[in-house]
Amino acid sequence: MAFFRSVNFGDVLPAVSGNGVLLRMPVASDFPEWAALREQSRAFLTPWEPIWPPDDLTRSAFRRRLRRYAEDQRSDAAYAFLIFRTSDGAMVGGLTLANIRRGVAQAGSIGYWTGQPFAHQGYMSAAVRALIPFCFGSLRLHRLEAACIPTNKPSIALLEKTGFQREGYARGYLCINGTWQDHLLYARLKDDPD
Repeated sequence: MAFFRSVNFGDVLPAVSGNGVLLRMPVASDFPEWAALREQSRAFLTPWEPIWPPDDLTRSAFRRRLRRYAEDQRSDAAYAFLIFRTSDGAMVGGLTLANIRRGVAQAGSIGYWTGQPFAHQGYMSAAVRALIPFCFGSLRLHRLEAACIPTNKPSIALLEKTGFQREGYARGYLCINGTWQDHLLYARLKDDPD
């Protein structure tokens, strides 16, 4: 349902600029840098992500990922971005707005990952801050949601620093690293102060 959707991006999602970062839709030529960064960061990311399929870092799996991203975007279900450092164009991570609900909800959920060499340097905070006006303006959402494992202190700090407020605790919310994990629930509303 696209009730209240204001724009149709078709096949090309506009880039979103932030403080030192650029968010843009992944393309096939991103594969080598994406696969290298994910492989280099595997141990760093594993505690916070679902189990990776055995072929996750292959070119064919990346092509399937791109097709899914394009279909999700066409159906206004999700928008995927890779994050690049503007100073040198290095890929630093990824951010996805998913689970978009239209109609009376006008809400979506964000998820993100940062490559280990770029962690704790403010890139993800800048990316989330850049995405917020895009979500509330271009996509006309009213509410952004996020969830994180209670032991993920950097993610908690990121969400609170970018204006998300803790709203609850969900038991067994997501299967992370092969285990159903409890999560803290956060949200930010369109009218919340910056």
